[in-house]
Amino acid sequence: MDRLSGVTRLPAPGRTVVMGILNVTPDSFSDGGEFLDVDAAVAHGIALFGEGADLVDVGGESTRPGAQRASVETELDRVVPVIRQLSAAGVAISVDTMRAEVAVAAVGAGAVLVNDVSGGLADPDMLPAVADLGVDYVAMHWRGHSDRMADLATYGDVVREVTEELADRVWAAVAAGVDRRRVILDPGLGFAKTAEHNWALLRGLEHLAGLGRPLLVGASRKRFLGELLAGPAGQRPVRERDDAGTAITALLAASGIWGVRTHTVRPQLDAIAVADRMSMRTTWAGPVDR
Repeated sequence: MDRLSGVTRLPAPGRTVVMGILNVTPDSFSDGGEFLDVDAAVAHGIALFGEGADLVDVGGESTRPGAQRASVETELDRVVPVIRQLSAAGVAISVDTMRAEVAVAAVGAGAVLVNDVSGGLADPDMLPAVADLGVDYVAMHWRGHSDRMADLATYGDVVREVTEELADRVWAAVAAGVDRRRVILDPGLGFAKTAEHNWALLRGLEHLAGLGRPLLVGASRKRFLGELLAGPAGQRPVRERDDAGTAITALLAASGIWGVRTHTVRPQLDAIAVADRMSMRTTWAGPVDR
């Protein structure tokens, strides 16, 4: 399968892409505050890249459930210096943002992909900005900001509804001038979704793949894994969910998924190598006409 050919500036590793997470925030659910300092963030980004990350995803605004939004000025101050230094060091960067102004500044600093958890719904200027920038774009399934997402986790058929809503995001992006070949879709595990919704989406990804766009999945350290692995003391702690996330990566890679977004890089690459060597890949991941 040709996962990454064509007009893109993204790396083309010939396997499932690994996107390493770099949260430059004080309040992210897994590593908030660890990389708020520019030097610490750059060092971690270089470490992720050194372990084999194809992209390092830099985000300056937490989207954990209940999080309050950072100002645009704060977000810019957090991400732009980090992206500029990492790009200068040869690291391929994506920017995790819902704001057009941040996307434009990040691409100017060297980012090659905009990863928008709102799929263009949080900022009406985002899709036209991405079209003008001419970069690749991840549109995630989203129903509302973190402070109200739990109230929006209501579905009759979660797979069908997420597929339909992502189809609308593809249409909106193309209508705004974004090259359809540059659109990547993310089912948005944990965003306005219960644990059961997340598992249903993972089982039903072939339906999302029917939209004909590459799929990015971010399961790393999320609450539904903590619930799955819960013991007498309650949910499995965040940092002890990585093995379960790696198991998901192996299953996804075996099915030909385009990419995974993760806090840990080397274990994911190991899982992908095993899945590829066993050649269990099916065809549901769909065509990648890039």
